[in-house]
Parts: sequence; structure tokens; C-alpha cells
Amino acid sequence: MTSEFRLGGDLTIDRFGFGAMRLPTNDFHGPARDSETGHAVLRRAVELGVNHIDTADFYRSGDGSVRANALIREALHPYREGLVIATKVGPVFGPEGPYQADAGDLRALVEDNLTSLGVDRLDLVYLRIGMMEPPHGESLAARFEALAALREEGLIRHLGLSNIDADHLAEARAIAPVAAVQNQFNVARRDDTDLLAVCEEAGIAFVPFFPLGGGRDLADDRLAKVAARHGATVAQTGLAWLLASSPVTLAIPGTGSVAHLEENLAARAITLTDHDLADLA
Repeated sequence: MTSEFRLGGDLTIDRFGFGAMRLPTNDFHGPARDSETGHAVLRRAVELGVNHIDTADFYRSGDGSVRANALIREALHPYREGLVIATKVGPVFGPEGPYQADAGDLRALVEDNLTSLGVDRLDLVYLRIGMMEPPHGESLAARFEALAALREEGLIRHLGLSNIDADHLAEARAIAPVAAVQNQFNVARRDDTDLLAVCEEAGIAFVPFFPLGGGRDLADDRLAKVAARHGATVAQTGLAWLLASSPVTLAIPGTGSVAHLEENLAARAITLTDHDLADLA
């Protein structure tokens, strides 16, 4: 199993990255975490070989005082060569709750990410549609066309999709190349196995959000049994399973703790056997 993936065919990244959602707050838009701890987590991640960070300008504490993109820029800018930062646009969190941006709003959202990250071009921008479940039957064409135009301008290097179904992927690929798909997927939730197969055939990265369940307990007897064989935790084994599930799958577990970061990254050393995978099938 290779440890690297060529994102979009031209960006070589480690398949084990880092998700920044939990840096500003433990619960989405909850109380702020300490910024210096966030800086320490990011610096340690890069020290340990992480070269793919997943973020969004809307990852922030409830009071807006701590924001993931600002933490990334403060901790890591100027960015070392080869560091790939992926972000996403689509959801907007207004005073009356979240809503989806229209196609005409996306330029401003992309520009906000450029500014907050301190870059001239974004490596990867996902169009995120819906909130937690893919909005089946909803067209994304106008929004994806708007992002494709920004890619043609040179503001974006690669385009991705998040929280989508197979029809959305086909609709988008008719407009512009899709480098990555980010959907909810983990050892306890495998609804998108067929979509993963489509991505694998096309060489599209499949980047699960909530790779550790997003608060849902991953533990079951089979997973615990495999974890015990490797002297690993259930969470580490779940991450190893993600990487073993397909050569196009990338892991982006997030945390606000250096110790937890190091524990997650230790999963890179776990190689599941055919016996293990059969037990987890």
C-alpha cells in the first residue's frame, strides 16, 4: 500500500493528512480553544510529515475569535514547499443560521480563503452542498461552473466536491475535472462504498470527513479484535482501515491536542492483513 497520492495528478501528498475543523473549537461553533495550542498542533503535524491540511474559512469558534485559517497562517506561513492546503466553500453561517451560498457568492468566499490563508492560489477548493446528508436531486451545475471559472482565472488549482452523490459527481465532471470528493465515510458508516468505487476508477481522491465517526463510537467486537492484534487503539485501527479500503482514500483526522495528533498519526505504522480486512468486511 503506497503512502502517497498524486492529487489532481500533479500534487504529491501523504495519504495521512490533518483536518482543521477542531482547532478553533471542540464542538462546531462552540467555545473557543486556546490559539497557542492550535499553533502547536499544526506545527507538530508538519514536523511529523503531514503535507495535506483540510480547512475552511467557516471553521471558527462560536464567537468568531478563533478561526482555523488564521491559525494555519499564523503557525505555518510562509508555507513550506509541498504543503497542500484544501479548503471548502458553500455553507454560510449567518445570524439566522446556516444557508447555502448562490453561485454569485462564491467568488467572495474564495477570496476570503485566499486572504485568510495568505496565498495567491488555493491548492484545492471543495464545493460543499447541503449540510450533513447529500441533497439528492439538487443541481450543483451553476455553483460548480462559478468555481470552474475561478480555476480558469488561476485562483484555484484543483476543484473538489463535498457531501455529494454519484449524480452530483457526474454533473460536475461534465463541467470541469474533479480532483477530490469529501463525504462522510468510516468503518462504521460505509454508505458511499459505490461512490468510492467510482472515484477509484477515475483516480479521484476520496477524503472522508468524520473518519473517526464524528462523535459516533466506532467500537465493535470485530474492530476491537483487530486492534488488539496490532496493539493499537480502535481509533487507530479505524484510520488504518480507511487507508486500506482503497488506494485513493485519504485520511484527515482532526484534533485540538498534540497528544491526540501523535496518537492518530501512529496509525500510519499499522498494516492490516487480508485476515484483518476479512474480519472487518
